[in-house]
Parts: sequence; C-alpha cells; structure tokens
Amino acid sequence: MRAVLQRVTQASCTVDGNITGQIGLGFLVLVGIEDADTEEDLQWLAQKIVGMRVFGDENGLMNKALADVGGDILLISQFTLFAQTKKGNRPSFIKAARPDKAIPMYEKMITVLETLTGKRIATGIFGADMKINLLNDGPVTIVMDTKDKENH
Repeated sequence: MRAVLQRVTQASCTVDGNITGQIGLGFLVLVGIEDADTEEDLQWLAQKIVGMRVFGDENGLMNKALADVGGDILLISQFTLFAQTKKGNRPSFIKAARPDKAIPMYEKMITVLETLTGKRIATGIFGADMKINLLNDGPVTIVMDTKDKENH
C-alpha cells in the first residue's frame, strides 16, 4: 500500500456535484493498493497514519498526532499512486490492484481507521471521477509505502 498524507485545514471530495466526504482540520489521505498488499500492510499503514505527529504543539513544533488536535481523516482511493513511468509518457498501472482486491482492502482500511480514531472516516467513492478540494496546511505532505517500512 502506498499513501500520500496531507495535513489540511479543510478538504472535501465531490462526485457528480455532490459532496461525498468533507473534513476540517486533519489528514487527506490518498491511498493506493497493489496486488501484493496484505492485512499486515493495512494494519501497519493505518497505525502510522493515526500516530503521525505532524501537528503543531504550543511551541510550534510538529509534536501532536491527529487525536491530540481532534482531527479527522478524508480517505480517497487512488490507484494512480502505483503509476509506472519508466517507459514512454503514458503511465502503466499494472501494479495497482484490480477492484476485486482493492475495494475490500479500501473498505477494511476505513473500518480500521474508524476503530483506531473512534471517529467516522470521510471518503470518496471508489472508482468514481472525484474532485478533491483541499487547503494543505504547511504544506505538510508525507509519502508512505508499506513495501519500504525501513524508511517510513
């Protein structure tokens, strides 16, 4: 699994003119799922997202986690995070999981994050043409990959 975590002061997802999910302060998380991903990867990533200390404390240092600031999560599925661009200019998405694997993993990620945060997770719609609106705070953007845990 690969995730792009963005600290935001607000974010929303719109599909066909309707808002499907929106948050104030928190994380916009773009998540990509590949065929090799496991339940262990999902659990590791969810723990990292919830525990990431990138919110400012009273001294202006990035020391607080999502729960410390009462933040929320907007979780968006994004297979394009697995784009392979080595050949030519048209990316290949062969590493991205097909919907029959990706949808259950995405839904499980929602459930795990809700359990860990004790809050409802705002979402987009898997596979839809989504319009994401966000105000990146900082900007703070973190990239995590479960296949590269040593560096994350």
